[in-house]
Amino acid sequence: MSLTPYFPGDHLTTRRMILRTILMLSALTTTLWPQASDSLRHPGEKHLRNIRQLTFGGTNAEAYFSFDETKLIFQSTRPPYACDQIFVMDLDGTNQRLVSTGTGRTTCGYFLPGDRSILFASTHGGGDRCPPPPDKSKGYLWGVFNDYDIYVALSDGSDLKPLAQSPGYDAEATVSPSGHRIVFTSSRDGDLDLYTMNLDGSDIRRVTSDLGYDGGANFSWDGKSIVWRAYHPGDGAEASEYRSLLSEQLVKPSKMEIFVASEDGTNKKQLTSNGAANFAPIFHPDNKRIIYSSNILDPKGRFFHLYLVKRDGTASEQVTFGGNFNSFPMFTRDGKKVVFVSDRNAQSRYEFNVFVADWVE
Repeated sequence: MSLTPYFPGDHLTTRRMILRTILMLSALTTTLWPQASDSLRHPGEKHLRNIRQLTFGGTNAEAYFSFDETKLIFQSTRPPYACDQIFVMDLDGTNQRLVSTGTGRTTCGYFLPGDRSILFASTHGGGDRCPPPPDKSKGYLWGVFNDYDIYVALSDGSDLKPLAQSPGYDAEATVSPSGHRIVFTSSRDGDLDLYTMNLDGSDIRRVTSDLGYDGGANFSWDGKSIVWRAYHPGDGAEASEYRSLLSEQLVKPSKMEIFVASEDGTNKKQLTSNGAANFAPIFHPDNKRIIYSSNILDPKGRFFHLYLVKRDGTASEQVTFGGNFNSFPMFTRDGKKVVFVSDRNAQSRYEFNVFVADWVE
């Protein structure tokens, strides 16, 4: 029995017309019902639609929109680089290009207003090699290396210059959506605190002063508030362990809570009190809600999902359900799109990719 499809008259022209009609109907179906092909979305993710994967392979993180929202800056560990470097890409994932030096370890890239310049932190000033990873026998630790300094460059990575250097750790810088100031984390005064400064590195002001790590801060869209992650140890052994690790340029991120305050650090409020690792907080464009990542639902602390909470700490809502790791969210100014990093659709254990999705209220 022949399995060759039968076309009336078996005429070549007729077959072409029918095939063309099938293709047209298929395209129309995709246009009218795009969610039918939204294979990267978990059914429980009611706020997300039309999830698109922008990177494929490597360990990618912290993707943030340019001010005109046509590009993303992100960090990635991918061949031939042994540790994180800063890249820029178009919003559809094309035209990916290196903008850091390719040496040392980098983190936290961000566009400056006008998108002609970028900033990021790098250890390359202390040497070309990647800093040695923390000793795993001490548990899960982050390196807060003193060689980290914040640099500014043109958007193609040229004309690289240091910004607000100090002998200690300077990193985790983000720019206010209003374009007026930068917030960053530094150990310049002996502890890991938040500071703000002008875009040219002048007028540095200390924002936090409690013992412990304060980092990963972002401004509200009106520039009047900041949100960040923090670990403030108690007295005795907990504080001693924190100080000991900091002297080794290390911090233990297993317990971090989310805080919000006015730009100058006043009116501080703790939003989470769950004892989990809560991080990557950022404001929704309405300035009334904050989205962040947490492992609160995983007793072993390995799986992270995104959560949405009001800035008074109420009405917490889980946003992501797909994959085992979802973090580093950022909205467009109109709140219609969100970019985030996830291990969904990963082909290997340590693969994390950048995704963009339509946001549904």
